[in-house]
Amino acid sequence: MHGVNEMSRIGKKIISLPAGVTVDIRNNYVTVKGPKGTLSQQFDPELGIGVEDGVLSVTRPTDQRHHRALHGLTRALLNNMVEGVSNGFVIRLEVRGTGYRAEMVGKNLKLSLGYAHDIEVEPPDIVSFQVEDRGATILISSVYKQLVGQIAADIRKLRPPEPYQGKGVRYAGEAVRIKAGKAGKTG
Repeated sequence: MHGVNEMSRIGKKIISLPAGVTVDIRNNYVTVKGPKGTLSQQFDPELGIGVEDGVLSVTRPTDQRHHRALHGLTRALLNNMVEGVSNGFVIRLEVRGTGYRAEMVGKNLKLSLGYAHDIEVEPPDIVSFQVEDRGATILISSVYKQLVGQIAADIRKLRPPEPYQGKGVRYAGEAVRIKAGKAGKTG
């Protein structure tokens, strides 16, 4: 059973700023600059956000439930901003299936997924695509964690892995359960 006064475990974790990352805070409007770019976001004015000796921290005014929830959320979002501008976020997708492949057309991604036509995906300005392994692997990268995840999910949705041969688009390392076909039944 958790005590009522227990601090948010995520919220009280400090965020160490890597070399080359600067943080500017004005009325809880936080701007994080780093080698990969700049991110800005407005946070709840009730929370205290501060930088001291290369460490970013978040404090909350009370132990009320909504303050505890905001505390952890704000810390997680700030951490993603710092991580994004210093290292960026990358998600790998695998394209599996005979004749299924991905290729680059300029900065756009062209997908052949067994449909009568190819599908072209145009990335937003702050997202980039890369194709490896002769069209079998797609890399989606950006400084925005949420955006990378959303675009990866949208591309996977174009042809999710099917359960008989596992053909389709899947996350790298995603386990797809293969079902036995009709011939696999034994009486």
